[in-house]
Amino acid sequence: MTMTDPRDGAVPDAQQIEHPGSTTELDPTPDHGEEIYRGSDRLNGRRALVTGGDSGIGRAVALAFAREGADVAFTYLPEERADADATSGLVRDAGRSAVAIEADLRSRDACHAAVERTVAELGGVDIVVCNAAYQMALESIVDLTEEQLRRTFETNVFHTVWTMQAALDHLQPGASIIVTSSIQATSPSPELLDYAATKGALTNIVKSASTELAERGIRVNAVAPGPVWTPLIPATMPSAKVDGFGEDTPLGRPAQPAELAPAYVFLDSDESTYITGESIAVTGGRITPG
Repeated sequence: MTMTDPRDGAVPDAQQIEHPGSTTELDPTPDHGEEIYRGSDRLNGRRALVTGGDSGIGRAVALAFAREGADVAFTYLPEERADADATSGLVRDAGRSAVAIEADLRSRDACHAAVERTVAELGGVDIVVCNAAYQMALESIVDLTEEQLRRTFETNVFHTVWTMQAALDHLQPGASIIVTSSIQATSPSPELLDYAATKGALTNIVKSASTELAERGIRVNAVAPGPVWTPLIPATMPSAKVDGFGEDTPLGRPAQPAELAPAYVFLDSDESTYITGESIAVTGGRITPG
């Protein structure tokens, strides 16, 4: 039997790309599970909406869901069209329907429209993954502008609440909502002050919503990644921070998006029907408080 040493994996060198970045610009190229993910019908016949599904964790989740038997709708920004086309191709290659929705989710109307289009084109929605996020590194709190503060909270927190609200008109008992949180929620970095604050807020939203929605048979959970190699990293951090990104974890490297996807599949499957209000940490060994 061949086993994988969890320490094996590439660590990026210094690099920087224009926000929001493209998968093709990254070195090394992220692994979304294209060659390694094998499904086993754990989500057969379900219909999923993944916000921010064009690249990174969102693409890996969309691919895994499709290979587990789910049809997938996902959102992307206009400048992310090339990545969105690639995600659509992966979903369709798995034999499932793909619905790519161009949307800036910083407005309530856009979030509701994304849900309604998902329902219209897939015939309903059973899984909602609120994954879209924005971050931009700071040198100091004094550099945090009102524009950035609003953009970070609108993208990360507001879109999550608005998408959940819209989806609740369609979700049935057995449905699942997953929010992408972060190790930043409990171990914040000063240069990501506003981003970390939004992830802390999302952690509390998951706990509150899970309690309320349990009586409707709808589960709400989170996945909290540590360092993950996606376009967001070199597009939002100085090149010096990208150099050696993830080396400070006990496993000595960043995660690949493909290593996050199984946590989402588990939380959406019938294998986790007694789990709600929880957060799965995928951090490469970094200890998270609580």
